[in-house]
Amino acid sequence: MVGTHIADRQAPSPAMSWADSLGNAQTLDAWRREIGLTYAADKPEGRPLTVAARPLACRAKRIPCQSIPGLAKPVSKLVLGYDNQQTIPHTFVLNDLFFESGGNAFDTAFVYGGGNQEKLLGEWIKTRAIRDELVIISKGAHTPNCLPHKIGEELAISLDRLQLDYADVYFMHRDNLDIPVGEFVDALNALYDQDLIRGIFGGSNWSLQRVAEANAYAAANGKRGFGAISNNLSLARMVDPVWGGCVHVHAQQDRDWLAEQQIALFAWSSQARGFFAPGRSAPDKLDDRQLARCWYSDDNFARLERATELAQAKGCLAINIAGAWVLDQPFPAFSLFGPRTLSELRCSLGNLTVPLTPAEHHWLCHG
Repeated sequence: MVGTHIADRQAPSPAMSWADSLGNAQTLDAWRREIGLTYAADKPEGRPLTVAARPLACRAKRIPCQSIPGLAKPVSKLVLGYDNQQTIPHTFVLNDLFFESGGNAFDTAFVYGGGNQEKLLGEWIKTRAIRDELVIISKGAHTPNCLPHKIGEELAISLDRLQLDYADVYFMHRDNLDIPVGEFVDALNALYDQDLIRGIFGGSNWSLQRVAEANAYAAANGKRGFGAISNNLSLARMVDPVWGGCVHVHAQQDRDWLAEQQIALFAWSSQARGFFAPGRSAPDKLDDRQLARCWYSDDNFARLERATELAQAKGCLAINIAGAWVLDQPFPAFSLFGPRTLSELRCSLGNLTVPLTPAEHHWLCHG
């Protein structure tokens, strides 16, 4: 099997490269999807073992974990973002490798894929029977449903799709400034009291001012406040929101506030949508319009140049330098990433092995 040969570092056939073999497999998979042909291995029950034909287990603790107040389980520093999975085989292979590498945290949302992402994740959790070892992050109440009464309604649907009784972490996917912050805090506390959220909750794409207001309300009324947030943070500053309502915490004063409060950050687009990947970005490379719109700036290209220079000195890739920068913060920082392939997942593991000095951390961002 070509995948096994690659993992074992075996040489490719002189007649057919690894890329040829993988390309043929991808084409055949596309044909089968078009005609609706499903094999037993395409179903959850058809994959009791990993692609390496062994039971699932954490075999190499390459991804460290960190504890967060309010959560019973420590959380892996890399969090697998669940917004692009398409099929059972794709889901199982990626998830298995992530778990075998020490990853235990998965991030998904009510709006992703019309619910298909939650269903795929749920099938994997059920088949692998490892719920108690995982930290499941659920998000809901996205615009235009960012309303207090919608939080519980959507969470119930999400848990049904996931085939779970509770979420470990829950984030409101957006904020609604027309609603007093206390109403959201009350709604989230009600779900915690019902044991539907058994850890912490918070806001995704919330301004830090609103987070502070939420926690002040909670403290004044004897309620639980926000234990974490999920905003964008990457070495490349987001110059234009990826989607409407997106919020980043790249500004120094934002990161200083997080350090003072010691609130955990689950940073989405932590690798700037691949801005630092080899050959991905250049001022005249405009094939990916979203990448260019959201991340292209003179300042970010200067950061790319510095990351590339430091990567050469450390014997890694610029994307690993950028990934390490996000994790190297004076507050609990976790990196959400969404690999499409095993190679992308393995590449991101390199983010965890790059030590940065305080001087290097500052230089990467400011020069």
